[in-house]
Amino acid sequence: MTMTHDMAPDDYLTTLEDLKTHVRQARVRAQRVANTELLMLWWRIGRTIQQRLATEAWGSAVLSRLAADLRAAFPGMTGFSPANLRYMRRFAMAWPAPNSIRQQAVGELPWSHVIQLLDKLDDQGLRDWYAAKDAHHGWSRAVLAHQITTRLHEREAAAPTNFEGALDRDDSDQAREITKDPYALQFLAIDGNASERELEQRLVDRILDTMRELGPGFAFVGRQVHFDIDGDDFFVDLLFFHIEQLRYVVIELKTTRFTPADAGQLGFYVSVVDDRLRVPEKHLPTVGILLVAGKNDTVVRYALASTSQPVAVSRYELAEEEQRALPDEEAITRAFADELARDPGATER
Repeated sequence: MTMTHDMAPDDYLTTLEDLKTHVRQARVRAQRVANTELLMLWWRIGRTIQQRLATEAWGSAVLSRLAADLRAAFPGMTGFSPANLRYMRRFAMAWPAPNSIRQQAVGELPWSHVIQLLDKLDDQGLRDWYAAKDAHHGWSRAVLAHQITTRLHEREAAAPTNFEGALDRDDSDQAREITKDPYALQFLAIDGNASERELEQRLVDRILDTMRELGPGFAFVGRQVHFDIDGDDFFVDLLFFHIEQLRYVVIELKTTRFTPADAGQLGFYVSVVDDRLRVPEKHLPTVGILLVAGKNDTVVRYALASTSQPVAVSRYELAEEEQRALPDEEAITRAFADELARDPGATER
């Protein structure tokens, strides 16, 4: 007899949701195991090819024949092109230990990501560093390529801050992880003769790239967020919530070089957000990131020492033609917000 909705036990829906969660988790684990096994297969093939090349007269003609024979033997399986066999050999050479694939982050990555690591990096330490970041954050292939190209390993946590004095020690180290210096915004191609409307459209077209550059975990809260303070109006350029660290992040944009007054203004906004929006029992302290067109690091250091609110100062990089036509701050913040308002789910995790 079919059980109707009205006849379902009181705990039926809760039980159903629990079972659905178990199914999803099992599917994810199965996919990860299957991916690791495929990488191990590619590694073994690559290791065999490497050994044969070292001891036998295996040239490109032999590899082409091997690829053709493997495709004929396994017609329903992809990946046996001559080019891919060469990548398998490079894969085995880069991670030569048999257990390295299962025990290191690279074993959690899709094959296309491994190819990016092989093509774009020569240093094995950097390959492992980017593999670990990729596995932890679940980057797409495009994000991995962008992070390598813009040398994330040199920029991450590099922004001058006063976090060490303004936050607890452990929180200071954690907060620094969400900063960069500089931020790579070269993708904002701007014509010096472009109108403001054209400039805004260009920013909207590349807004996901901008969100990607900010880093994983940033969720958009609002643009020009209004605060009424005893009758005086104040507006925060861009307000984010970092869903991994559970903290608000205030981002202010300046199309000019840094001045000490900028740090004071950002510190003021951080204080307001921390007081008006943060829930102390749930959220870590609010931090601010100031993005400027240029800065003198010595001036920045003195300015940061004079504010008690946790703030960071970073430069953003644009192409040469973009530097001749820096967008105004209002255009940047409006373009960011308009696109994110149309797609509230646009957040990098």
